Amino acid sequence: MTFPFRVSLLSAAALANRIDELAEVLVDCVQGGASVSFMLPFSHDKARDFWHGVAQSAAREERVVFVAENDAGRIVGTVQLITAQPDNQPHRADVAKLLVHRQARRGGAARELMALLETEARKRGKNVLVLDTATGSDAERFYLRHEWQRAGEIPRYALNPDGSYCATTYFFKQL
Repeated sequence: MTFPFRVSLLSAAALANRIDELAEVLVDCVQGGASVSFMLPFSHDKARDFWHGVAQSAAREERVVFVAENDAGRIVGTVQLITAQPDNQPHRADVAKLLVHRQARRGGAARELMALLETEARKRGKNVLVLDTATGSDAERFYLRHEWQRAGEIPRYALNPDGSYCATTYFFKQL
């Protein structure tokens, strides 16, 4: 099943104007159990604070934010490419917070977001991407299906939003 959507890079200025939409996606994912750094209860205000920080980082050109918008122009998914790395790693970038609203999942938004992210990473001279995700999650299976290489797992790395422990799996991809 696919849903009508389009993916794009969101400028730092545009990002600052769409904080509420991004916060809605983040709140939905956390409430749905995604282990993406936040605990329940998780408020819209806390999500807004997170996205304000991301907007500031994007304005400093430390990261790039991509979005998937539905046919009504609402953001239903997002992912970040963190390009600011130490001096000895100019060829590498981190991938963070691939989030798709539960109502828009399984329609190809995550796949298209990641394809656009990889294209942009190449344009910026990045040829190694790194990310981590909750072990055993749908996200882990997604990355395995899309040619990411599993680097290893750390047990009891973080907490799920409900407070239970979860392991994390690290992945990398050579572009």
